[in-house]
Amino acid sequence: MGASTEAESGPLHVVTRFAPSPTGFLHIGGARTALFNWLFARHHGGKFLLRIEDTDRVRSTQPAIEAILDGMRWLGLDWDGEAVYQFARAARHAEVAQELLANGHAYRCYATAEELEAMRAEQRANKQPLRYDGRWRDRDPSEAPEGAPYVIRLKAPREGETTIEDRVQGKVTVKNAELDDMVLLRSDGTPTYMLAVVVDDHDMGVTHVIRGDDHLNNAFRQLAIIRAMGWPEPIYAHVPLIHGSDGAKLSKRHGALGVEAYRDELGILPEALSNYLLRLGWGHGDAEIISRDQAIEWFDLAGVGRSPSRFDTKKLENLNGHYIREADDARLAELIAPVVAAIAGRDLGDEGVALLQRAMPLLKVRAKDLHDLAEGASFLFRTRPLDMDERARTLLDGPAIALLDQARRAISTVEDWSAPALEAAVRPVAEAAGIGLGKVAQPLRAALTGRTTSPGIFDVLALLGKEESLARLDDRIGQPAI
Repeated sequence: MGASTEAESGPLHVVTRFAPSPTGFLHIGGARTALFNWLFARHHGGKFLLRIEDTDRVRSTQPAIEAILDGMRWLGLDWDGEAVYQFARAARHAEVAQELLANGHAYRCYATAEELEAMRAEQRANKQPLRYDGRWRDRDPSEAPEGAPYVIRLKAPREGETTIEDRVQGKVTVKNAELDDMVLLRSDGTPTYMLAVVVDDHDMGVTHVIRGDDHLNNAFRQLAIIRAMGWPEPIYAHVPLIHGSDGAKLSKRHGALGVEAYRDELGILPEALSNYLLRLGWGHGDAEIISRDQAIEWFDLAGVGRSPSRFDTKKLENLNGHYIREADDARLAELIAPVVAAIAGRDLGDEGVALLQRAMPLLKVRAKDLHDLAEGASFLFRTRPLDMDERARTLLDGPAIALLDQARRAISTVEDWSAPALEAAVRPVAEAAGIGLGKVAQPLRAALTGRTTSPGIFDVLALLGKEESLARLDDRIGQPAI
């Protein structure tokens, strides 16, 4: 498990943040980062802040911003206060760059694009790291041509080394000679990502930076800005990334979809996805099914592992099946009603949704996702005569029709249209034919649902009601309904 230098359960002032770039949907790795930050803040009674890093004006879009916000709300990850938009704070970022310039921790660099490319070409030829060589670090700006464009670079420390006591990765040290004088302010006056992140984290009062370990190298560069400004240093926790089931970097072929795809395309419940993401790289003993309240109570950084976790779609489906079985029937009925309506090709109305709710205890037992649940419920709303799938059609041969006719006659006189009463009426039909009850149930199921799988056949009859049940049987038998 991850490194921890202090007890997580004691009083601790905590402000975390989630800072997505709105260049696409809320992807699965980002959702887990948001969840970990949210849980850590809630565990300590702190604040969880949201910052939209929309400085890439070409790739950042409003639909992507809305998708991120929608995905977080769906997962129940509420943030404190208003979301901060990074681009709107560009003037503040530039102000800090000028302050660093004034106090001697930054300088103007007048190197042209051609000079920098020649420098990199020489470094490549000599098999050296591609790193700015500091050519303007100690030069007098008066040496530059009048009116020449310039960038502002950080005067990073060159001697010694920088160590971060990361709460997941442990003690990590980098030699300062490996860090170059990065650009803080571009020649057009716009701030770079590195500067903007540091300024925003400071101004927002962020105490704990919990993010993917692909940002670990950035932490050393960002720490140089923090120290140059004399600001408090945050506690870092860099979480290993999620890999596919084959150990390779997670991609779409492994199931790395946007959160909205898990909801809309895969029919996953938010509590199932949250539980699954929580267990991707974090653990509490042998607990697998973890409620939101338990997660808040138990979550700490010491429980985060140092190895990449592997995304397993089957595990997510199994977990989703558990949460479907535990879910409120009225909620499930509302969730699947639009899908069932689309399958049936008609509006269900309030009565249809009420029927779905009554059917839920029977339908949700074996469903692994909401689409599975909706498909299982669709027989209730199919229009007559039912469209038969191939396997159901094979169950309705000549002898089966005779059995159907006998079963229909037996149930047509049943007044108490309930599953036990219907079973009691049909059982003598099977006994008289010298066959098991299942041999009668099979053609009944095919005739009543058009499929070979459904809830218990007498439950199906009870849900459909007497009039609809007899009419569907008559469609197969060929006699008018009573």
